Amino acid sequence: MPQPVFRFAPSPNGRLHLGHAYSALLNEKMARGQNGRLLLRIEDTDLSRCRPEFVDGIFEDLRWLGINWEEPVRIQSQHFADYEAALNTLWDEGHVYPCFCSRKVAARDALREKDPDGQPLYGGTCRAMPKQEAAYRIQYGEQHGWRLKTNGTSAHHWGDVTIAKPKTGSWYHIAVVVDDALQGITHVVRGKDLEAATNIHLLLQKLLGLPLPAYHHHKLIADDAGQKLSKSLKSKSLAALREEGVTPGEVLKALGFA
Repeated sequence: MPQPVFRFAPSPNGRLHLGHAYSALLNEKMARGQNGRLLLRIEDTDLSRCRPEFVDGIFEDLRWLGINWEEPVRIQSQHFADYEAALNTLWDEGHVYPCFCSRKVAARDALREKDPDGQPLYGGTCRAMPKQEAAYRIQYGEQHGWRLKTNGTSAHHWGDVTIAKPKTGSWYHIAVVVDDALQGITHVVRGKDLEAATNIHLLLQKLLGLPLPAYHHHKLIADDAGQKLSKSLKSKSLAALREEGVTPGEVLKALGFA
């Protein structure tokens, strides 16, 4: 049996909050309980939102919690070539296609069905475009994203989901499966808010011939109003709690890790 390998993989688009702390601590606990390894990965491919100061904040917050991880830390923005290679493989084999639709056009042609996030499914405007025409438009710099063909697969409820947006550096779905394989991740432990996306990742892993890690989706930490903690909702950060005098021990106790 290979040694279990876990990872905590935050995006530096804001400061970590108690929900991130719970996920990081649970990964560490499970890795320690199985005599495994814990890796830290910075998922910063979304160039429109990620900031270097938030990367520093992640390191600061995790050290404050007493969490240790192996070096070196994989920084996704340093490995775009890996994700582009995987995308090219998918295109060569006919599993993806470039989509040139603006948000307005995509909304106009959308289907009535909705994906697990509540968004209307893409209507397939660019699906039948000849590959030569698509390559020509890419060559001349036309803005586009990449959609995964999911019809007849376990990810069909997502429709032809967008898996990469090169202009903004948004590569989440491809980057996460490529990195999990490259880093030998055996256990993916993350929040239930990502559970629905697992079928996308399983499909990509199958198409790319990548190993399948074991998935565990943990509970989400909510605020006093019952809402999931979120950077977009400006939930109180670990840094703010630290400034208020809250100790790491108090955080661990509150989250059930004392």
